[in-house]
Amino acid sequence: VLTGVTSEKLAYAQLGHPVMWLNILSFVLASMLVKTRVAKRFALWFVIRFGKNATWIFFSLIVINVVLSVFIPATTAKATILLPIFMGIAAIYGASPDKRNNFGRNIVLQNLFQINIGASGFITGSGANLLAGSIIAGSMGLSMFGFQDWFFAAFPLCMILILIGWFVGTKLIFPMKPEERLPQIEGGMARLKEEFHSLGKMTFDEYKSIAIFVVVLMLWATDKQHGISQTAVAFMGAVVALLPGIGVVKWNDVDIPWHLMIFSAGAYTLGSGLDVTDLPAVMVDSLFTHFGISENTPFWVLYLSLTFIMIFSGMLFQSKTMRALIFVPIAIGISQKFGYPVMSLSFPVALLIEHVYVLPFNSKPAALLYTTNQYSITDTFKFGVTMVTISWFMIIIWGETVLRWLGYTPEGVFF
Repeated sequence: VLTGVTSEKLAYAQLGHPVMWLNILSFVLASMLVKTRVAKRFALWFVIRFGKNATWIFFSLIVINVVLSVFIPATTAKATILLPIFMGIAAIYGASPDKRNNFGRNIVLQNLFQINIGASGFITGSGANLLAGSIIAGSMGLSMFGFQDWFFAAFPLCMILILIGWFVGTKLIFPMKPEERLPQIEGGMARLKEEFHSLGKMTFDEYKSIAIFVVVLMLWATDKQHGISQTAVAFMGAVVALLPGIGVVKWNDVDIPWHLMIFSAGAYTLGSGLDVTDLPAVMVDSLFTHFGISENTPFWVLYLSLTFIMIFSGMLFQSKTMRALIFVPIAIGISQKFGYPVMSLSFPVALLIEHVYVLPFNSKPAALLYTTNQYSITDTFKFGVTMVTISWFMIIIWGETVLRWLGYTPEGVFF
């Protein structure tokens, strides 16, 4: 505003951006699940029901992480909910801060990976995903990126990477000895059962929470069929959840991280400034001129370069939102400069936002889980770099196959 790049109306209006409202309302819905303890009850029940041995415990946590990614739009919140559960399991299998073993390393690092990658499967999985989708949609003259469009392209990749991560961690990098696959504390699972039973019977508010979120999820998943925006759907769900006498939470019960909301609004304001000044295109022109990159550069070179920079930048940056704000507009600018569809480069870049698990400072969940002292920086770096590298190769394969089948990658210009 001070430099005249944007008007006050444009800059301050970002707090009222539809995606900002979707962020806020998603936290209302997530708080509903946390306050009524539905999320905790589900996680405990699933582990008790299906976690019969070490392998099934890992698969149970995969399912729990993915399900919570649909419901809870904050990776830190998911980490906070799950931390006491998988730490209890780690203790049952003989892992402690003073006595590390590969079961403990795996269960914490697998959860860190799944918390982040699970969020990548849904545009509502994190605020950074929503920002990237908003920037891409805005460059195409649309109001919002579709839930279905993101889901069909991202969710299968998310699940494949999670399964690869499980195999790499438990079978290759931190293989568990036979004794580490067995409970070390007699009757250890009884502790989790006791905690589950302490929740008591399902309350009416819990049933209402489940009903509200199932309806919201169904409407999100069918946005193309009925045409109601994700924000409007979340608004309806949040209003019902907050209604006196009918809803399940009060406004003071809602845990909205307003500092994050203000930060996100600032990011959208910067994004609007980039759009007004056409700065990404100017940066791209300058960069390409400086390095002598011609307009005859093959598409696959651009694709490999952008995805490589995006995914490995997660090892240096401390904010997913800033990475989305920097690299998604650059990908859009390059697409426009070379005459490719906007989605061809910006969407693959957006799908890599959640790769922030290599070092403890790369994300809040990484910092939180590192405090468990179940693994060293060497351990997380070894596993993280391996998965980042595999994920980069996977996004290359994805661009040549699924993204091409869905019409995002241009025909005949990849390999």
